[in-house]
Amino acid sequence: MRVLVVEDENVLADAIAEWLRRESFAVDVAYDGDAALERLGVNEYAVVVLDRDLPVVHGDDVCRAIVDAGGETRVLMLTAAAAVRERVAGLALGADDYLTKPFALVELSARVHALTRRARPATPPTLRRAGIQLDPARHEVRRDDRHVPLSRKEFAVLAELLRADGAVVSAEDLLERAWDEHIDPFTNVVRVTVMKLRRKLGDPPVIETIPGAGYQIR
Repeated sequence: MRVLVVEDENVLADAIAEWLRRESFAVDVAYDGDAALERLGVNEYAVVVLDRDLPVVHGDDVCRAIVDAGGETRVLMLTAAAAVRERVAGLALGADDYLTKPFALVELSARVHALTRRARPATPPTLRRAGIQLDPARHEVRRDDRHVPLSRKEFAVLAELLRADGAVVSAEDLLERAWDEHIDPFTNVVRVTVMKLRRKLGDPPVIETIPGAGYQIR
């Protein structure tokens, strides 16, 4: 799942991004409102973690642009203002959730996880298919009751394939959802990651390659 972090305090923005990447999110970062709007015009995000008090373009205006664009992007708004009226004003703009600074990163990630479940048709907390069980909250994968240790990217790709519920997922879609904006679009990283996944999941193979279309777990 792809997340955009918009925060003008660089150290905080980078800390949030690194924390979310550890939980297998693909994360882009913008340090002002104008850069955020530029990225939103190019990429699709499940969640935007949005500081309200941004330079260049205010966070309120970024939030309005997200809401006006429609789509399924969810907004978690951050602010140093703890007053109830500030939280109400942020939610009235169309933000889906609100978090007051300072906050614990573990709480922020829990809220992002909750919003990603709302950013697309509802899926069960634990994804199951073809003898595979993936628990996003515990970052745990099992196949036929055998624990399967995966890297962050392997976990993210497998989650996308399971969420597809038997449909084919293209390599382009996997690249868009599991990697950030710095990835080379001509890389073979998806093919390599799927190859590693197949090996770790073991026999019989469950991930099928559909020539010219993508990958599928039936």
